[in-house]
Amino acid sequence: MSALNSLKLVAAKRTNNLPTIQLRRNKLSNRLWSQIQLAQALQSGDSYAEKRFRTIKNKETGESRSVEVMKRVRQMWFVGDTGKVCLQLKYGTKIIEFSKGKNAVEVGTAD
Repeated sequence: MSALNSLKLVAAKRTNNLPTIQLRRNKLSNRLWSQIQLAQALQSGDSYAEKRFRTIKNKETGESRSVEVMKRVRQMWFVGDTGKVCLQLKYGTKIIEFSKGKNAVEVGTAD
């Protein structure tokens, strides 16, 4: 017991939750990564969809099982009136406004 007595014992509590601002930043960064994957797939002529797992319960047996489903990724960019590609960021259904009256980033031409 001498080894246990030589240790400094404290009452510590581990926090499992991230701050909400960090959760939002992670969510936005994941969405931007998906947009990059979608753009690369469109450039190479492929299609891109994210894979998700959904739990489905069988009504007859009551058994639950995980099924892999495809989630469509919607484009955040569009070709504007000037022929240049514009990128709008959305958080949920709300379009993020970067400065007063400006809600898109002009990226370049659609070529």
